[in-house]
Amino acid sequence: MASDEIVWQVINQQFCSFKLKLSTKDSTFCRNEHNLTGFCNRQSCPLANSRYATVRPDPATQSLYLYIKTPERCHLPSQWWEKIRLPNNYEKALAVIDEKLIYWPKFYIHKCKQRLTRLTQVAIRTRRIAKEEERLGEKLVPRLASKVRRREETRERKAESAAKVERAVERELIERLRSGAYGDRPINVEENVWKKPDVEYVSDLDESDMEAEELEDFDDWLGGESADESEGSVSDEESSEESDDQSGGDDDDNDAGPGTKRKRPPQKPQVRKKHPRMEIEYELEQPHKEPILA
Repeated sequence: MASDEIVWQVINQQFCSFKLKLSTKDSTFCRNEHNLTGFCNRQSCPLANSRYATVRPDPATQSLYLYIKTPERCHLPSQWWEKIRLPNNYEKALAVIDEKLIYWPKFYIHKCKQRLTRLTQVAIRTRRIAKEEERLGEKLVPRLASKVRRREETRERKAESAAKVERAVERELIERLRSGAYGDRPINVEENVWKKPDVEYVSDLDESDMEAEELEDFDDWLGGESADESEGSVSDEESSEESDDQSGGDDDDNDAGPGTKRKRPPQKPQVRKKHPRMEIEYELEQPHKEPILA
């Protein structure tokens, strides 16, 4: 069995999973549930002391217990802690601590009593808050951090804008009014509601309808020319341009020597402007014929 000094040297100088070092604080903290003070030092470490005592509440019943660790049970890790129930009365609980820790160092007796006092105050305050909530019929919501609150507000705002609740409710009410669900002429209804046409927003239209409208506008702009014909003319022009480029490239290859590298001229994007198709009619006047006199 390793001695307490060796265990503390390993914990202090090498590694301990319960050690917590904050950059803003000079002292080191301990996250072990049996730690009496919360600080990581030789006197407060529950792992490096074979003789240790602390006070802890039970998670299920919230009752206070006195935990005692003695050197006789150090070779049995599963039986390290002796659990002693403390009475609910504060004065009797202090008497039990004095009785069980009669020959212990003053440090452990004082810290156990101090921890008992603090836990008793927390329990009294918790019961008081529960009674107040029961009397008011309300439940106190814990205060959220500013970062979490801003994130939740942003999510709610985006969800409302995506759901379009106001538009959906307005349409549903107008449909019910016109269908006669509230009678022929319900009270407190503006006359403009009956004359107001159905409004369709751009965001609510289907993509297929928008594409169809765009194609119709494009056909009208071309002057009745179909999309297939326009595509065919464009492809013919592109093919002719490619053939000219190939012929020019062959001439350049013939002119270049065998040891020179062929440099491809940079191609500038040509923007072709499409004009509407125009039809021009010409009228020709026939020459006036003179009558032939016999």
